[in-house]
Amino acid sequence: MSDDKSKAQGQDRQRINVNEDYELRDWSKKFGVTPEELKRAVAKVGDRANDVERELKAK
Repeated sequence: MSDDKSKAQGQDRQRINVNEDYELRDWSKKFGVTPEELKRAVAKVGDRANDVERELKAK
């Protein structure tokens, strides 16, 4: 599913698209991790922000 930039709310805000530079930058900053750490977490648990946050806090 592509990232629809015209829809800035709802489900799109709960998913992390590591293929979009701005999302990778913003989510990495939010979680206080490097882009590489974020990519590994997404690869492990999927793209849902809550799951990724939980994974990153567990480390």
